[in-house]
Amino acid sequence: MDIEEGGVTVEVPEARDGASEGTGGGVFFNPTQELNRDVTVAALRAYRDREPRAATYLDAMAASGVRGVRAAAEGYDVTCADVDADAVDLAERNLEANGLEGEAVRRDVNALLYDEGPFDVVDLDPYGTPVPFADAAFANGRNLVCVTATDTAPLCGAHLNSGIRKYGAVPRNTDYHPEMGLRTLVSALVRTAARYDKAARPILSHVSRHYARTYLELESGARAADDAVGELGYVDNCEDCLWREATAGLIADPVDACPVCDGDRVLTAGPIWLGPVADVEFARAVRERVTDDMGEAKRARKLLGTVARELDTPTHYDQHRLYKQWGEPAIGMEEFVERLRAAGHEASRAHYRGTAVKSSASIPEMREAVLGDGA
Repeated sequence: MDIEEGGVTVEVPEARDGASEGTGGGVFFNPTQELNRDVTVAALRAYRDREPRAATYLDAMAASGVRGVRAAAEGYDVTCADVDADAVDLAERNLEANGLEGEAVRRDVNALLYDEGPFDVVDLDPYGTPVPFADAAFANGRNLVCVTATDTAPLCGAHLNSGIRKYGAVPRNTDYHPEMGLRTLVSALVRTAARYDKAARPILSHVSRHYARTYLELESGARAADDAVGELGYVDNCEDCLWREATAGLIADPVDACPVCDGDRVLTAGPIWLGPVADVEFARAVRERVTDDMGEAKRARKLLGTVARELDTPTHYDQHRLYKQWGEPAIGMEEFVERLRAAGHEASRAHYRGTAVKSSASIPEMREAVLGDGA
């Protein structure tokens, strides 16, 4: 069947939600990833202004080729790669049907990157973990590496041992587990890039539904790579009073007991990325380049607006969990944030969920600001 998306028409053999239905056999098209693709196109538009020399784009897991076709429609010199012959044929037909230049090749993407790289933009959108493709992508990416990970349970610590094996870090299943997953992913990618004396810094990231997505800009040089690694560290988190503290560095020094409530249920996670997960100006530029012909334009603009306004603290709080801790009924999120700001604290909503909030205030300071009871 044919579908229209973002101004192009592509033939797709089967529509399936990979998160809930699996990949199955053969080539499939995931309609629920349209938001991901819409934001990708807007990011490619904004990145052309940021780095005008970026011209080549590798769609590393092409499937139907819709992502590569949309990139080609933006003027990028596109290569669509897949190990499935049917996928390659389909991507080739879809490029031709839209009158677009581009190449579709049947290759293992790791071999392709080493044989035919570098590419200015490398886009990894696998089913599951991107780790098996990360070394080749960073070794042979020039400007931007875009990465999707759909294995959110290992990333956020719900499947702890799997997360440790795949990502070389200890993720923890906390109240802020979507952000834990994203920062675990970025940490693994930053460490991978550093092996090739490259700094990888996220200029845009989001967690939506069952996946994390990040766009990492590359800078060559050992010193730059060292600086990026310097933004990794650990977070201690008390499961009882919700205290948490981030510490930079690659050597963990976990606390034995919570310094606030003296409880012993303190989890230590890391190394995770402690730096910003987005560049504010770039996030705003991406939002401005979302167009009405995108099927998820409304959601994309809302998401990107929240990302651009979000504080870059390394964890967020769940407002409902805070009020449960305080034994009080929750107020509206906007009023909650405004009360924090009125009390002199930095505060913002966070894109991870509707009740996610970021603030420079401690939990006792938040309680005082929003309840005013001096507790």
